[in-house]
Amino acid sequence: MASNVRNMTAGSPARLLVSFAFPLMLGNLFQQFYTIADAMVVGRVLGVNGIAAVGAAEWIIWMMFGIIQGFTQGFSIQMAQDFGAQDHKRLRNGIFNSAFLSAVWAAFLLTAGQLGADWLLFILHTPDAVLHDTTVYMRTIFWGVPVVMAYNLFASVLRALGDGKTPLYAMVFASVINIALDLVFVPVLGWGVFGAAAATVIAQLASGIFCLVKMVKIDFLKLEKTDCQLFPRLHLRLMALGFPLAFQNAVISVGGMILQSVINGFGVIFMAGFTATNKLYGMLEVAATSYGFSMTTYTGQNLGAGNIDRIRKGYRTALGIALITSVVIAAAMIAGGKAILLLFISGDEKTVADTLTVAYHYLFIMSVFLPVLYYLHVTRSCIQGMGNTVLPMLSGFAEFFMRTAAALLLPKLMGAEGIFYAEIAAWAGADLILFFSFVFCIRKLCRPAKTSG
Repeated sequence: MASNVRNMTAGSPARLLVSFAFPLMLGNLFQQFYTIADAMVVGRVLGVNGIAAVGAAEWIIWMMFGIIQGFTQGFSIQMAQDFGAQDHKRLRNGIFNSAFLSAVWAAFLLTAGQLGADWLLFILHTPDAVLHDTTVYMRTIFWGVPVVMAYNLFASVLRALGDGKTPLYAMVFASVINIALDLVFVPVLGWGVFGAAAATVIAQLASGIFCLVKMVKIDFLKLEKTDCQLFPRLHLRLMALGFPLAFQNAVISVGGMILQSVINGFGVIFMAGFTATNKLYGMLEVAATSYGFSMTTYTGQNLGAGNIDRIRKGYRTALGIALITSVVIAAAMIAGGKAILLLFISGDEKTVADTLTVAYHYLFIMSVFLPVLYYLHVTRSCIQGMGNTVLPMLSGFAEFFMRTAAALLLPKLMGAEGIFYAEIAAWAGADLILFFSFVFCIRKLCRPAKTSG
């Protein structure tokens, strides 16, 4: 049964991109919702120290998940191209080999995460007041690395086939489980940050199983014996697509960890306010990532089918839609952000007021510059869909450099205010690289098309 599979090589680009992105957007919203649920429960039950403890691990966990997502997203580029070319046998073999590589990397990342957890928290100057809880939270999340890898691989396969609905349903399912377990594990059983992390891992497991069940119902994905062969040359191709994206996310997160080490020096109140807004970062970014996934699939399928003109048209369409969306989201956050942020903060009146001041100021600045982030996602994803993951990796280096430079230099010039502009500087640096990268890639694709005509 393949009713949710969508061929994006024919039809209106606007309709295809939006109809594909919308379920992903809802799914990402639910994913963010249960991430936010962790922070809300921890913040309301355990107070400012609890949410600061979760925030202190945020960039380290983001690095782990970013590496996982980078590999699986890279693997899915080949899948989208094979599906666009209607080569189902090569598609099935690609999925099998992607699963093998995913299992190998999951084992490596799990081991590295557990062995390096204490060292990472030490070099980030994690305050003693939150060190124990941060360690517990991070180690628990790391035990779920194989689960996260499996979910991301299965969701990437489905997205490569144009199925944005199943990941949505999976996220709804996971959100309900996560929130229910949060409310049992943290306030009722008193498991603290361990309970919040355990709820997240169990919810990811549920979403992974949900996607797998849907995958096995797709007729042309049913593996035959000849599909289950390992090919080193294919491994090299998949790694050439996945490794730059994984490395890009790792580099970006290192910049984030440097930023976090600077933030940790401003005290628990500043950490808590910054973390509260970072929990809303996903809400700000949710449509951008959805348009990005949509653009990668659209570009990959059309490249496989040889429809170069449709790639250019789809990119312009996606960019226009994304920029309009960013303005709408920014306006909503500026208008209602304080009320949402208060859901994460508890304590005495002065503590709440001081934390809210930090949180809303950061949220306001990010909202104003949100179109810069949306340009980044659409352009980077289109380049990736063309099969070039090296140039997007270079944009990740630009993010790292700009975020790190801003985090280290701006506080010396502006005090704590400078921290709020580190993220904006990172987006702008990446956009500069991506602008020229897109021009290079699209011209490279168009040259053979002109000579062949």
